[in-house]
Amino acid sequence: MTLLSKSNKSLEEEIILSQGLANKSYTVSTDNINVTVWPEFIDSKSSLIGDLFVWAYHVRIDNGRDNPVQLLSRYWRIIDEKGAVQEVNGEGVVGDQPVIASGGAYQYSSGVHLRYPSGIMMGKYHMKKINDDDVFEVTIPNFSLDVPSIKNVIN
Repeated sequence: MTLLSKSNKSLEEEIILSQGLANKSYTVSTDNINVTVWPEFIDSKSSLIGDLFVWAYHVRIDNGRDNPVQLLSRYWRIIDEKGAVQEVNGEGVVGDQPVIASGGAYQYSSGVHLRYPSGIMMGKYHMKKINDDDVFEVTIPNFSLDVPSIKNVIN
């Protein structure tokens, strides 16, 4: 288990700003845990099963609590512009169940693809207080996935 501290914060902020993602952020706070998401359209491709639209999303979790917490699991609900729903449920994020120190942050990137140029993602994390093993739910902000070149987006 790696304990992440405040020292990671400035480097991560520089990465986000250098990628030009800071102006497209979505943030929500639950019990002094701030979750910020920056979606990024990557590409569209045609395949044998039809068109695929690919996004990366970058997540930063800031622990404003007095004690460390551990991210145990995540749940995502992804809805495309036609109403098709994908659900993703599992342990940790990107193969990790990070412990985030009080005042610290954790950042990761992942991706999703849709069959249409617009959609929305929402979700939640289950986290554990390190000191007493109390498990609680943290909301991930709803965020839109829209191809930038499409003028009449749904979201």
